[in-house]
Amino acid sequence: RMIEFIFEVGTLRRMNRQHLQKLAKTEDSVADHSFRVAVIGYLLAKEEGVDADKVLKMCLFHDLAETRTGDANFINKQYVNLKEDEARQDQLSEIPAAAEILGLLKEFEQRQSKESIVAKDADCLDQMILQREYFYKDQPNHEIWQNHTQKSLKTESAQKLAAEIRTTNPFEWLYDLAETKTGRKIPR
Repeated sequence: RMIEFIFEVGTLRRMNRQHLQKLAKTEDSVADHSFRVAVIGYLLAKEEGVDADKVLKMCLFHDLAETRTGDANFINKQYVNLKEDEARQDQLSEIPAAAEILGLLKEFEQRQSKESIVAKDADCLDQMILQREYFYKDQPNHEIWQNHTQKSLKTESAQKLAAEIRTTNPFEWLYDLAETKTGRKIPR
C-alpha cells in the first residue's frame, strides 16, 4: 500500500497548477509548488524560532489531497466541494504514518499553532514569488495579486520577505553569480 501511495504522490509532478487556466505560458506543477513551499517554510520556521521539522512536514504534505481533488483555483472553490478531508483519509489508509500526517494537515487547516501559521505564510510567499517570476515585466497587472497575498501573511518574517519579493529581480541571483564567477559587471 505504501508503494501505491508513493506512486500516487508522483502524479503531482504531472499536475499543472490551475492558474494555468487564467495565465498563459505557466508550467509549474503542484509538486514544484510543494517543494518550494517546504524550502520557504523551513527557512521561515528558523527565522520565527518555531519547530522547523513540523513546519517542513506541513508544507510538504499540504497539497497532498490534490492528487485526487485536483488543484482548484479561487473560482473553482466558489462552486465545488472538494472533499479534501475524505480524499486524505482515503489516500492515507493503511499508510504507517497516516495518523501523524492527518494530524499535521488538520493543524495546518485550523491555523491555530505558530507552526501552521508559518506553513501557510510559506504557501502564500511561494505564490508571491511565482507571480513575481511570471509578471516581472508586467508590474501593474500583478500588483493587485501581490497586495492581496501579502495582506494574508501573519508573521513578521514573512512580511519582510514579501517586501523583498516585490522589489527583487527574479534573476538577480543569477546575475550576482555570473559577476562573482567572471569578475565582470552585467548591465541591468
